Amino acid sequence: MTFQELNDGVAKAAANAPKLGKSIKLQLDEGVIFIDMTEDQAKVTNEDKEADTTVITSVDVLDQLRSGKLNPMMAMMSGKVKIQGDMGLAMKLQGLLS
Repeated sequence: MTFQELNDGVAKAAANAPKLGKSIKLQLDEGVIFIDMTEDQAKVTNEDKEADTTVITSVDVLDQLRSGKLNPMMAMMSGKVKIQGDMGLAMKLQGLLS
């Protein structure tokens, strides 16, 4: 999976995302995906803005998590994924990556 494919997939999934009043930033080696769920319709941009939750990882690791090849807890414990901010919000991210 490429950064663009991930970005497109997140943007498509965000169309059905609930209004959570929060934002998530995926800080990847390849770039940033910012998901703003504060409005009725979630917006996805590539702006590097402050977010309620920031997930720091790579496109490859996200692809492994999405496909089930990598366990989320193991990814965090091994340092492949770092989360700053609201951990509960990060757990809701899986729906946008499926």
